Order: sequence, then structure tokens, then C-alpha cells
Amino acid sequence: MTDDAAIDLLRPAGTGPLWGAGSADLNATLLAWPAGHRMVEHTNTELDVLIVVLDGSGVATVDQRDHALSAGHALLIEKGSSRSIRAGAGGIRYLSVHRRREPLQVEPSAPR
Repeated sequence: MTDDAAIDLLRPAGTGPLWGAGSADLNATLLAWPAGHRMVEHTNTELDVLIVVLDGSGVATVDQRDHALSAGHALLIEKGSSRSIRAGAGGIRYLSVHRRREPLQVEPSAPR
């Protein structure tokens, strides 16, 4: 978990994941993508995800349905939904929030 100081989510520069925080219950990640960048389509079968757009615009495609996004918009994506996000002409900056996942576990492989 991060310290208790508030963070300005519009300040970190760059692209990709810019900041993250987690607690015993939640994970939050700040992401920023340049104009035209497209996150590949994927399906999260474990968790609902809340996307909150802070700056810019884009389109979220959820189960083949487009949702226009711009600053101030939020979109709840239910687990099991297929989704991708494409940044608009000025790029997009958003916060992704979901219930904390269990850490990945590496299982030893069976002897051959």
C-alpha cells in the first residue's frame, strides 16, 4: 500500500501505467495512452473493473459495443466481458479500479 498522501493523477508524465496503489481490498492503476493507441482485446473472467477517464478521450469496446469516453466519464465493465480501449486524437488518461486479486501462484510441474 502507498502512503497516505494524496496524489495528483493529472501530474505524472509518460505513457502506459504511470501510478498504482493497492490495499487489502482494492487495486487502482493510472494509465495514459497516446493518440490512436489501442489496448488489445481481452477478457477478465475474475473481476469487475471501473474505468474513470481523467483527461482526453477514447472508445471502449465492451462485448463488441462501443462506448465513447471523455474526461469525467466512468464505465463499469463486468467480469466476463471482452474489452479493448482505443485512445482518441488527444490521447487518454484513466484510472482503472478493481477488487484486489490474489497474487499469481507458480505451481511446480509434475515430473515427466
